[in-house]
Amino acid sequence: MKVKYWIYGIPLLFMLVLSARAPAQVTISVAVAPPELPVYDQPPIPEDGYLWTPGYWAWSDDDQDYYWVPGTWVEAPEVGYLWTPGYWGAEDGAFLWHPGYWGTQVGFYGGVNYGYGYVGDGYQGGYWQGGHIYYNRAVSNIGEVRITNVYNRTVVNNVTVNRVSFNGGNGGIRAQPTAAQVQLMHAPHLSETPVQRQHAQTARVNPSLRASVNHGSPPIAATARPGMFSGGGVVAAHHTGTVSVVGAQQPPRSAPARSAPVRSEEPQTRQPQPQPQQRNAPQRPEVAQRAEAPRPETRQAEPAQQPRVEPRPAAAPAPRPEARPAPAQPRQQEHQPERPPEHPPEH
Repeated sequence: MKVKYWIYGIPLLFMLVLSARAPAQVTISVAVAPPELPVYDQPPIPEDGYLWTPGYWAWSDDDQDYYWVPGTWVEAPEVGYLWTPGYWGAEDGAFLWHPGYWGTQVGFYGGVNYGYGYVGDGYQGGYWQGGHIYYNRAVSNIGEVRITNVYNRTVVNNVTVNRVSFNGGNGGIRAQPTAAQVQLMHAPHLSETPVQRQHAQTARVNPSLRASVNHGSPPIAATARPGMFSGGGVVAAHHTGTVSVVGAQQPPRSAPARSAPVRSEEPQTRQPQPQPQQRNAPQRPEVAQRAEAPRPETRQAEPAQQPRVEPRPAAAPAPRPEARPAPAQPRQQEHQPERPPEHPPEH
């Protein structure tokens, strides 16, 4: 009996292994589009051997709402395995969830730019070699962990940078899997680990992670370890309003810069305008002293000019009567008797 049970148990065990390595299939269909991806900072890696799994929006049938599953660092289930994130795809007016999986290569994840190495195609955060993970410091937050297998390579992002969280449909990302990525979808691989499932379940029962509560800005956007939603290593999302406002404030900043020379030209053309500013300046006593100094000079000049003007009309009538009677004969006779007394002294 035991032998028969063991023989019949082999197919059951084989089916369980195949189910764990079966290709990812669509399990959830929602009529509402998922929110945009929040903006957050990646927490530092807890220790060597962990791989980054980005956060995503999941759906809760009980709450009829999306909830955020924070991004976190996870140990790979096997040496040489990398994580392919799940993604939402719009098909026939519905949004279908394609779960993520572990495999020797990163497959298609809808072209969604999850960040930190997942720029829409492949993974630029690290790779396996010789049984060890080599981390790209350009996109992975190593922090203060002592890791020798590191390198620095700038990631060239050829995907449009946005926060769209689904593929296809109206407003979704226009990306199609390649032939190699289609083969990876149907190739044997591993589904999410028990630690990842527990991590998502913890996020599901947290009311603050619901989209209707946090409005697309979850207070727990990423964690250093799975399931640890408090303490050090927990990162909150940047407020989406703040991000959009900063982008909206950039054009106004350039606008005054262009209008600045126009304003600077106005005081240049109106040179007397800076004078009232000098009067309002704290150097009023100096201006007052300077104004008082020239006042006595102007007062002295005024009386000096008045006497000069008064003798001018007095001198004017004097020569005028002398010039007018000059042609008269009686005045010439008066001057003639004065001449004879001058001749006698000559004899």
